[in-house]
Amino acid sequence: MEQTVSGTIRSSKSFVVWSAILASSMVFADGAIVTVAIPRMRESLHASLAEMQWVTNAYALTLSAFLLLGGAAGDTYGLKRIFMIGIAVFGAASLACGLSGTVEILIVARAVQGIGGALLVPGSLALISAHFSQGERGRAIGTWAAASGIAAALGPILGGWLIDIGPWQAIFWINLPLAALAFWLCATRVPESLSGIDAPMDVVGSVLAVAGLGCLAYGLTALGEAGADRGIAVASSLAGLGLLAAFIIHESRAAAPMMPLDLFHVRAFAGVNVLTLLLYFAMSGALFFLPTVLIEAHGYSAAKAGSVFLPFTIVMAVLSRLGGMLADRFGVRMLLTAGPAVTGLSFGLLAPAMASGDYWLAIVPVMILMGTGMGITVAPLSTTVMNAVPDDRVGVASGINNAVSRVAGLLAVAGLGVVATLGFRQSAASAGPAAADLFAQATFGAPPSGLDDVAPGLYAEAMIGGFRAVTLICAGAAVLSAWFGYRATAASGPRRTR
Repeated sequence: MEQTVSGTIRSSKSFVVWSAILASSMVFADGAIVTVAIPRMRESLHASLAEMQWVTNAYALTLSAFLLLGGAAGDTYGLKRIFMIGIAVFGAASLACGLSGTVEILIVARAVQGIGGALLVPGSLALISAHFSQGERGRAIGTWAAASGIAAALGPILGGWLIDIGPWQAIFWINLPLAALAFWLCATRVPESLSGIDAPMDVVGSVLAVAGLGCLAYGLTALGEAGADRGIAVASSLAGLGLLAAFIIHESRAAAPMMPLDLFHVRAFAGVNVLTLLLYFAMSGALFFLPTVLIEAHGYSAAKAGSVFLPFTIVMAVLSRLGGMLADRFGVRMLLTAGPAVTGLSFGLLAPAMASGDYWLAIVPVMILMGTGMGITVAPLSTTVMNAVPDDRVGVASGINNAVSRVAGLLAVAGLGVVATLGFRQSAASAGPAAADLFAQATFGAPPSGLDDVAPGLYAEAMIGGFRAVTLICAGAAVLSAWFGYRATAASGPRRTR
C-alpha cells in the first residue's frame, strides 16, 4: 500500500512538471519566433519599425503588468484554476494572432496573448513549488527549465521554416496543440491546490502598472522613430515614470497589493530581481535585433536565422538541470556571479561575430557561450526567488520575478531601438556626406530608397553598426548584473536537507 501511495505521489509530481513545461514552452518560444518573423511581417503588413516593436511590446506590456496580478490570483483563488484559465486565454489569443490581417489587429491580439501568459507563467513555477519540498525544488525547477528550453529551441526553427514556405500567421498556430494538451493534462492529472485567503484583486495597481509601462514604452519607442514628435515622446516617457511612481506609492498603501513591497526587505529577493532586470534587459535587447541583422545584412533565410537560437537554448536547457542540482548542493552565489558574467562576455563577442556573419565559425560559438552563461544562471535564480519567501507566497514571488524579466524585455525592445537607429545612421555616415544625408531619416532595418547609387553593401554595414551599439550596452548590463548576483547572495550557502 505504501509503495502504491508513493508511486501515485511521484506520478502526480511528474504530471505537475510536464503540464508546467508544455504551457511555459508556448510563452518562451513565442518571443523568439516573433523576432524571426519581423522582417516578413513588416513587409506583409507594410509596417514601420515602431509598429513591429509594438507587436513585441504589446505582448510584453500586458504580460509584465499582469504577471503580478496573475501570481496573486493563483495564491488567492487556486494555482491550478488560474493556470488553466491562462492556458485557455493564451491559446485563443494565439488563434486570433494567426488570423490577423492588419498590424493593428495583430497588436491587440498580442496584448490579449500577454494576459494569458501572465496567468500561466507564474502558475507554472508556483505549482512546482507547491508540490515539491525545498530539498527537491531546485532539481524540479532545473528539469522544468531544461525541458522548456529544449521545446522552445525548436520553436524558432519550426517558425522560420513555416515563414519560408507559407504565411507568417502560421507561427502562432503551432501554439494550439500545445495549449490543448497542457490544458487536458492539468485538468485530468494535476492535483488541486488549496486557495489562500479570498482577498480582493489589486485592480488599481494593475491599471497604474499597465498605464505607466505603456506610456514609458510608447515614449521610448517614439524616440527611435523617424518623424516622431520628440516633445510628445519625452512627455509620454515622463508620464510613464510618474505613473510607475504612483504605482509604487499605491502598492505601499494597498490592503492587498499585487506587488507586496515587504518582500523586497529580503536581501536575496531584492538582489536577484535587480539581477533579473539587468540580465534580461541585455538578453532581450540582443536577441530581438539579432535575426533581423542576420536576414537583412547577411541574407539568411528565416529558418536559418531561427536556427541560431538552437545552440543557445539547447546548451541552456542542458545546463539548467545541472545548475539546479549544483544550487541544491553548493548554494547559488558562485552560479549567480559567474553565469551573468559569461553571458555578458557573449554579448560583447556578438559584435565581431556579426561583422563576420559566418554561421559555424562566428555565430554558433558565441550562441553556445551565451547558452552556457544563462544555463548556469536560470535555475539558481528561480530557486533563490522561491526559497526567499514563505511557501504561501510563492505565487506572488514568482509573478514579481517573471514580471521583472518581462519589464526588462519591454524596456530593452523600446529603448534600444533608439540606440540601434543611431548606430545604424552613424555607421552609414562614415561612408561620406552623401550617405549621411541619405540615412538621416532612415531607421534600423529599413533601407532608404536610392541606396545603390551611394555604395553597394552600405546598408549591410549600417545594420551591423547599429547592432554593435546595442550589444555593447547589453554586455555592460549583463556584467553589472553579475555584481548584483554576488552581493545579493553573500550570505547564501548550500541547503542541507534531512
